Amino acid sequence: MKIFRMLGRSIRDAFKSVFRNFSLSIASISCIAITLIIVALSILASFNVENFTKEIEKDMTIVVFLEGQSEASTIRYVTNQIKNLKNVESYEFKDRATVKKEIQKESSVFNTIMEDWSEEDNPLKDTFQVKVKEIEKISDTAKAIEKIKGVSVVRYGAGMVDKMVQAFSSIEKVAYGVVIALIIVTVFLIINTIKLTIFSRKREISIMRLVGASNFTIKIPFIIEGMILGMIGAILPICLILFGYFAFYQHFNGYLYSKLIELIPPQPFIYEASLMVLVIGILVGMIGSASAVRKYLKV
Repeated sequence: MKIFRMLGRSIRDAFKSVFRNFSLSIASISCIAITLIIVALSILASFNVENFTKEIEKDMTIVVFLEGQSEASTIRYVTNQIKNLKNVESYEFKDRATVKKEIQKESSVFNTIMEDWSEEDNPLKDTFQVKVKEIEKISDTAKAIEKIKGVSVVRYGAGMVDKMVQAFSSIEKVAYGVVIALIIVTVFLIINTIKLTIFSRKREISIMRLVGASNFTIKIPFIIEGMILGMIGAILPICLILFGYFAFYQHFNGYLYSKLIELIPPQPFIYEASLMVLVIGILVGMIGSASAVRKYLKV
């Protein structure tokens, strides 16, 4: 019960300190809010970039063209060879007639040209559409398939795909790096703010030590104060996520520039991102306060 009483008193003292040192608290909350806004934007960007990459990987297909008019034995052989490759997630065989029907559906021009083709006149080839497990190894998988007997040509958009995956991977790493860097900056801002608070209350802390208060008893209100500042500082960034991202998503109809780049749907994403920002705000506030108290509470 003593611990609960002490905790309750510490929370009360922390709230009093926030209002007593109002100008320092406003400065601290403003710094936290500005930094967390940038953190929030970086989180939204990094998760969307990760989503772009996953969607591209999901749709990435190796198209395998077989030689001439493939016999059933050739199709079975190629099927077994593709199935045994480690990086192959799934595959689908489409004969010439099926490929012809799909092309006809895509364009009225192609439909007009192809509607009179008989089975013998059809110049298209039987194909396999192969999806891979790891997009980074798509080039090696395509080369392995190309060596299979009965395979004529393999296509997957080699140069463009490799560059696109590398670009998205680099952007994703930069975004995560920015988030981590900003969190560290926020911690330092909190530490410096708490330093000023501790300095202004040095006499108070000296009296607490003289009457026998332990280091733990003195530190707890400061740590809770940092948590409160972090929570208040996270309010504006959370509002930005909840309302700003939803408006952004609606404005672009869920796509950025083209349907290739699909944005993450707001729900439940905005709530998860908001929770992340709130937790970051609370943690950096507590860590910053604890670090400042531990380093400068020497009475």
